[in-house]
Amino acid sequence: MIRTVGTIARGIRTPIVKEGDDVIATIVDSVLKSAQVEKFCLRDKDVIGVTESLVARAQGNYASIEDIALDTKNKFTGDIAVVFPILSRNRFAPILRGIAMSGRRVHLFLNYPADEMGNPLMDIDIMDKAGLNPFVDVLTEAQYRQIFGDCVRHPFTGVDYVSLYKDQNVNDNIDIYLTNDARTALDYTKEILVANVHERRRTKRILEQAGALNVLCLDDLLTAPINSNGYNPDFGLLGANLATDNTIKLFPRDCQRIVTEVQAAIRSKTGKQVEVMIYGDGAFKDPQGKIWELADPVVSPGYTKGLEGTPCEIKLKFIADNELGNLGPGKMAEAMKNKIKEKKSNMGDSSMASTATMGTTPRQLTDLLGSLCDLTSGSGDKGTPIVLVQGYFDDYSTE
Repeated sequence: MIRTVGTIARGIRTPIVKEGDDVIATIVDSVLKSAQVEKFCLRDKDVIGVTESLVARAQGNYASIEDIALDTKNKFTGDIAVVFPILSRNRFAPILRGIAMSGRRVHLFLNYPADEMGNPLMDIDIMDKAGLNPFVDVLTEAQYRQIFGDCVRHPFTGVDYVSLYKDQNVNDNIDIYLTNDARTALDYTKEILVANVHERRRTKRILEQAGALNVLCLDDLLTAPINSNGYNPDFGLLGANLATDNTIKLFPRDCQRIVTEVQAAIRSKTGKQVEVMIYGDGAFKDPQGKIWELADPVVSPGYTKGLEGTPCEIKLKFIADNELGNLGPGKMAEAMKNKIKEKKSNMGDSSMASTATMGTTPRQLTDLLGSLCDLTSGSGDKGTPIVLVQGYFDDYSTE
């Protein structure tokens, strides 16, 4: 029978997971039950994607705002400059509240015209008309309001983030500035908390070279339990998300063990060698709002060995237009399949990499699959925190 479909992504429903649940059993049982009810079969090289929140919830990896305050107080001795956080109600606002509760004075420095993810703080046309140079100019909160008004709202969330972050203060201990030069913070204090996500190491290096005395990043806070609560030894507060008014959910721990055990359990029960990954935000950019959706430190904090590396694909359109255009449909299909098989036997051929692969996407497999899983599962009420991807490693020559 002729094959008519390629990659299939299925959102798998699970029970509502709570602290203490057996996350391995939940994942395996949910996938196998779905296969039985929906009448599909697992195959070798299928990919099981699991949302990081399902794992963290089962682990009970939660911390309180007071935990953040205590760890901040222990790791800083005086005023703190918090540099370049993302603009987020559920990601950074509760962290900032915990920092403010430490009792330290907080000098908060925001990127403009947008944060690291592309979330805007201002209308760039107004910025241009005002003659602001974002590479040089530093704005106080008062100057920002004078130019842009008292209520500058995010186009998607409708939030005025300068007001939101100011409101996290304790006894008016937060001052806000807008700049793109991290070294501006050194005019106020030599103790720095670097709060951006993907550029944090560069920001830290710049500050240390400029004379900062105590520079930590968000992944240096809550790396060990405070009051026996949640923590993450690898990512600290990076990947944290608001859980309740007074608690945050941290990125899950021990992810490599979990994916390995799920893979082994599926193999034991079905004989199939699947790949498994835990995923957070997908690595894609919204075309309308220009916002990059990856607020987590990585797309996947844990994945099995078969998901290492990048795809090796040829561009079907390129081959069809340049080499096979004179063939009829039947002969073209057969020639295309032979071309793909040739690719598989010449994986190290650099000439093929420069021509036939032109226009393909050399991204990490986990980033591509994480985006697919994130878009499939969603972050709302679909109730599918597991995604089964089938046929992802197949190609046009696969029967």
